[in-house]
This record gives sequence, structure tokens and C-alpha cells, in this order.
Amino acid sequence: MIRVLALSLSLCLLARPALADTVTVFAAASLGPALEEAAALWEDETGHDVTVAAAGSSVLARQIAQGAPADLYVSASPDWMDWTEGQGVIDVESRRVLMTNALVLVGHGGLRIAPVPMSPEFDIPARLGEEGRLAMALVDAVPAGLYGRQALTWLGQWEALAPRVAQADNVRAALALVALGEAPLGVVYATDARAEPRVHVAGTFPPESHDPIVYPGAVIAGADSPEAAGALLDWLAGPAAQAVFARHGFGPPG
Repeated sequence: MIRVLALSLSLCLLARPALADTVTVFAAASLGPALEEAAALWEDETGHDVTVAAAGSSVLARQIAQGAPADLYVSASPDWMDWTEGQGVIDVESRRVLMTNALVLVGHGGLRIAPVPMSPEFDIPARLGEEGRLAMALVDAVPAGLYGRQALTWLGQWEALAPRVAQADNVRAALALVALGEAPLGVVYATDARAEPRVHVAGTFPPESHDPIVYPGAVIAGADSPEAAGALLDWLAGPAAQAVFARHGFGPPG
């Protein structure tokens, strides 16, 4: 009986890494909940630990460049990943796209109405009323804000809307402004709208109105746990993680 117990314990130990690593992931705010769910599966599978720090992609990129202790970076914008590459702080060979997203206009209240495709005839300033503000992530730095400004410019409405934008540090903060009723409308990712029952999707921006919304990931150069970070990055591109991302509304990387 003792021998069987000892054998069982040995098998359990063999199933887990001899030394568990902690992988710190700096991830775009819009990816936080989905990545945390996926990371929990990987933790169970490997025995490693994952810490997810979610914030604006631009904020995270600058923190990484300043030496913040991250092992993996997942951005909501290729531009900020390009920036970190230019700073020499990522392993370029590890870089890969993990998922995609879409851009929507949300309104306060959990109405269940069919969203309409956005066109120049879709008058957003009129829908805001006289004093309403349009919630957006930082339009000069955060990917969701940059995509939103592109889309509104494509619609020919940015000039009228720019003075009425309520800017937030990241897309989740912009979503919260609409959810709390502090702004009647906001520009966010489709996945954010899906996760918040206090808002409804009023319209969808055409893909051609903005740059493709893709999420690249890369291992940080000089990471404390490079092998575990690389293994996690590979796993995030695999079927188990992609199923989690799909449930949260993200599109596949291809």
C-alpha cells in the first residue's frame, strides 16, 4: 500500500514541472478577462503560474521599455508592438498575431436591438443630443481610441465630434462611462460591448473604416521566464485558448 501511494505521488510530481515559473503578461485592457480565463487553463495544464496585468497598450509598452518586469506582451495594436520592437525590448522571432476584434458604437442601457452598419448618414452628433459626450479611449495613444478616430474620420464626423469626446485611459474605462450613464454613447470593441449588460450595440463600424484590429503577442527580451513565456504564447495560439477567445467574441488570427 505504501509503495502504491509512493508511486502515485511520484506520478503526480512528474506531471508538473520541477520548478514552476511565474509568467507575467502585460495585456491590452480589452483582452483582460478572456486572457485570465485562458491562462487559468494553462496553469492547470502545466503547473506554472500566470499574472495578467491589463491596461492600455500604450501604457504597457512604455512600462516595458522602462524595464517593468514583464515576460509577455499582448497589444491591441501592431503599432505599439512595432514600437516595442524598435526599442529592442521584445524577442522579434516570437512575435505572432493571437486574435482579432471589431469596433462598435455602444449606447447606455441593455436594450436588445439589432445594430445597424455605420455609414456617413448615421448621424452620431444628433444622437448625442445637445450636451451628450462620446466616450472613447485616448484618441492619440490607446489603440481603441486611434481606431475610433480613424472610423469617425472615415464617416466624415470626427471634426464635429472631437470637441465632444470624453477620453478615458483605456477602452474598458470608456465602456464604464457608458455603462454608468455618464456618456450616452461610446466607441469600444465588440468584445467589450458583449461583456457589459448595461450597454447595447447601436452600430458597427465597417472594417474598411479603420486599420485591422489585431492583437500581436511577443516574449519580452530578457524575460525572467523566457521558456515558460514562449510556451504560453504558443499555447495561446492553439485550439484550447482560441476556443476561450471565441466565447468572448474575439476572431481568429488568420
